[in-house]
Amino acid sequence: MLEKIQETAAFLKAKMHSNPETAIILGTGLGSLVNDITEKYEVEYKDIPNFPVSTVEGHSGKLIFGKLGDKDIMAMQGRFHYYEGYNMQIVTFPVRVMRELGIKTLFVSNASGGTNASFEIGDLMIITDHINGFPEHPLRGKNIPYGPRFLDMSETYDKELIRKADKIAAEKGIKVQHGVYIGTQGPTFETPAEYKMFHIWGADAVGMSTVPEVIVARHCGIKVFGISVITDLGVEGKIVEVSHEEVQIAADAAQPKMTAIMRELINRS
Repeated sequence: MLEKIQETAAFLKAKMHSNPETAIILGTGLGSLVNDITEKYEVEYKDIPNFPVSTVEGHSGKLIFGKLGDKDIMAMQGRFHYYEGYNMQIVTFPVRVMRELGIKTLFVSNASGGTNASFEIGDLMIITDHINGFPEHPLRGKNIPYGPRFLDMSETYDKELIRKADKIAAEKGIKVQHGVYIGTQGPTFETPAEYKMFHIWGADAVGMSTVPEVIVARHCGIKVFGISVITDLGVEGKIVEVSHEEVQIAADAAQPKMTAIMRELINRS
């Protein structure tokens, strides 16, 4: 695995015009951020050695390099999910490549179902902690020497970045929630009983991504900031039938707010 990571990183280094220390996984709700990237150049996943290809409708498949404001960045437009049939080594492969490329801070976003009764569709939730609900752990197997065999997770999401994001949201008059995100394997949306169980466990929102990438990023010594857009509600009395298309519509509506916070946060980091 390490040889493949290094091979992929070497391929990308030969194409890179700068040495970014900031990476973004452009999950649901952050797609329009690409329009703010200047001096942009792209590499399609299909052209990158050892890279998988996203199979999810609405997820592109390319790495984007350039500047966001004055900050050199790299962005993943299209992530990989466990429910697509990939194992965790493949799902998190790009994050390990980021480490080889010198990335120090990772920003992630996602769509999620709210289990907190105070949430409404369209809310933005800054992730303060997470619960790993995946059946396969992303650090399972031989330890890659980027981090320790037994990784401390007492501060998974960077508190200083959360503080800055709160300040930016207040300045811009954008309402934000805080909460715990639980990542599950998907691809089914949750049953009412599952929503209830996750809330009892302490989760405020549930989705099908993010947790594996974040665990691997922390193992690699990369700081993390995460944000969810609440696209449906798993609260008793508010649960309705939901589709992938409806999730995307709700996320698109919240996109300007999420983009505004993330763009400013990246520039202040």
